[in-house]
Amino acid sequence: MFVDQVKIYVKGGDGGNGMVAFRREKYVSMGGPAGGDGGRGGDVIFQVDEGLRTLMDFRYSRHFKAARGEHGMSKSKHGRGAEDLIVKVPPGTVVTDANTKDIIADLVEHGQQAIIAKGGRGGRGNIRFATPANPAPEIAENGEPGQERDVTLELKVLADVGLVGFPSVGKSTLLSVVSAAKPKIAEYHFTTIVPNLGVVETDDGRSFVMADLPGLIEGAHQGVGLGHQFLRHIERTRVIVHVIDMSGTEGRNPYEDFVTINKELEKYNLRLLERPQIIVANKMDMPESEENLQAFKDELNEEHPIYPISAITRQGVRDLLFRIADQLETTPEFPLFEEASEEQEINRVIYRHEKNPDEFSISRDPDGSFILTGEKIERLFKMTDFSRDESVRRFARQMRGMGIDDALRERGAKDGDTIRILEFEFEFVE
Repeated sequence: MFVDQVKIYVKGGDGGNGMVAFRREKYVSMGGPAGGDGGRGGDVIFQVDEGLRTLMDFRYSRHFKAARGEHGMSKSKHGRGAEDLIVKVPPGTVVTDANTKDIIADLVEHGQQAIIAKGGRGGRGNIRFATPANPAPEIAENGEPGQERDVTLELKVLADVGLVGFPSVGKSTLLSVVSAAKPKIAEYHFTTIVPNLGVVETDDGRSFVMADLPGLIEGAHQGVGLGHQFLRHIERTRVIVHVIDMSGTEGRNPYEDFVTINKELEKYNLRLLERPQIIVANKMDMPESEENLQAFKDELNEEHPIYPISAITRQGVRDLLFRIADQLETTPEFPLFEEASEEQEINRVIYRHEKNPDEFSISRDPDGSFILTGEKIERLFKMTDFSRDESVRRFARQMRGMGIDDALRERGAKDGDTIRILEFEFEFVE
């Protein structure tokens, strides 16, 4: 089974907790703090493995969680950082944030890596909080939570040449005679329902990857037939080979087929029409093909190279392969996304400036409680050790410094009102 799109959950490892500890060696008075820092959590990293061809493995395993860092220890020992979680993906995988639809990474080359979910930093131990005013602090931080997100993996086949055309025009047959690929071929439409790849070598020793892509029909850009599946895989191809059935045995007009397919390519992504297109007139061994080819040339009215072939008898195939190889030598790669500028090479991984997280927002529950939410306040909350009074007082100072106290008063909070963060509640005290 060919799997080319899947949604999964990833989470970076949490940081290890810092520790509160004190030196207790014999004959050492006023030993001071000795609690170590926690180790950092592991990142979730996607790495390209050219041995993979589909996203099949993700059908059965959809949760990927990196290990958390080791907790800090006494005697000023820091916890060990966790190993990163390496997840193997096939070349051609585009990783998108499922909620924002932002592209996180475009993974193409073997061994290429991208961090998809960052691990949290380790919490600081009490040795970090010692000051002249407070030489023996009883404060330590919990580890920072790791980043978590739902991502969509989309596989776009890495082929130099994409065969396009209506179903049953002979694309699979052509691929089977020019490469070692063994696509399924039968006397009905949509025999090919997954992309087939084959390595083609010309007589003069040049080689390229050709993909026989699922048949395209009118309305494909809206998902009709195998539309989206097909169009997703043509995006990376540098040269489009447009195969047309010149025999007319299906009762269709070859020129109308040509126009229909190009309209579909244009509607899906205007950039697809920038790629050079080679027109292949197939099934020239059939009766009436010569007359249909002449009529096609008359209607085309433009200087487009047309290569008459018969995939079954291999007539004209050698010249066609030379023409494709020549075209590939002069055709650059096309940027998949607008972020890749025209002047520079295609960007494989797209980095964006990450905006500051929302500090906090306040809402009311039907029971009158005040609900505090926001990425920053929730992270501070999770990193606070509420079993120690000094840590609680520090958290109260942090909230005050963020302006939360004043904001609650403006919303009408009074002494004794309930404030809720995540699933925890505490009282508002004036």
